[in-house]
Amino acid sequence: MLYPTILPNELIRFKQVYNFYIQQTNKKAAQWAAFLFSLHLKIIFMSQTTIYGVHAIKEAFNAGRELIKIQVQKGLLNPQVEEILSICRKQQVPVQFVPKEKFYSFKEKNHQGLVGYISPISYHSIEQIVPQLFEEGKTPFIMVLDRLTDVRNLGAIARTALCAGVHAIVIPHTDSAPVNDDAVKTSAGALMQLPVCREKNLKTVIEFLNQCGFTTLACTEKANNNLDQIELSGPLAIIMGNEETGISNDLIKKCTELGKIPMDFGLASLNVSVAAGIAMYEAMIQRKIAGS
Repeated sequence: MLYPTILPNELIRFKQVYNFYIQQTNKKAAQWAAFLFSLHLKIIFMSQTTIYGVHAIKEAFNAGRELIKIQVQKGLLNPQVEEILSICRKQQVPVQFVPKEKFYSFKEKNHQGLVGYISPISYHSIEQIVPQLFEEGKTPFIMVLDRLTDVRNLGAIARTALCAGVHAIVIPHTDSAPVNDDAVKTSAGALMQLPVCREKNLKTVIEFLNQCGFTTLACTEKANNNLDQIELSGPLAIIMGNEETGISNDLIKKCTELGKIPMDFGLASLNVSVAAGIAMYEAMIQRKIAGS
């Protein structure tokens, strides 16, 4: 079972309580003790974010948990590892092959050369989210985040997105800040409420949104028009780029609109989470005026 190392002491305590009730011939109380302990174990299980070893990772997959990534010691190949890698390929879980030195910090864990990182959220599919929004009579509002690397930026954008009426966030399957505990904390819990879609190819996502009638807006300094000069009240996807390099050229070419934030004073650029907030609130204002 996938349980933390503290459980032996808790198991001893549970056995003491259970035996006490059995000795008192109070089977109902003993059953309640067993139920509450099993619930406690489930809570502990669900709160784990890092797991070690073949069996723990297989248990996580069997339990339907979402994994951010798996790290495997370089050169480690055996039938058990091959089975894990096969599951990762089927479920599109990123795999990193790392030097054995990486595992020195896990020497007290029975890691067997494998470490898994469990996502605190479950991911959605943009191809399911969009039709559902249209069926509910809503005007979809999506944020697409291209290769953000800082989990704090991801969390801050999610927090603003929830306040601005965004319906979902899309991130790439690889080369993206992970949705981990730090991201959730920075988002003030917004990442637990806002659907996050982890997609393999953002170009395909933009093409899909274009086909669905979206305005796909690349927020970039390369634009000629300011955000307030662009119609943002209809179905909308705002694309924000990497903290250093911005939106990839391949994605910009797919977008139907390019918009920039006017900056007449001071620095020539903004932090991506700040820029995203400005863009989202410009869209929210237009959508409120239009009643969408």
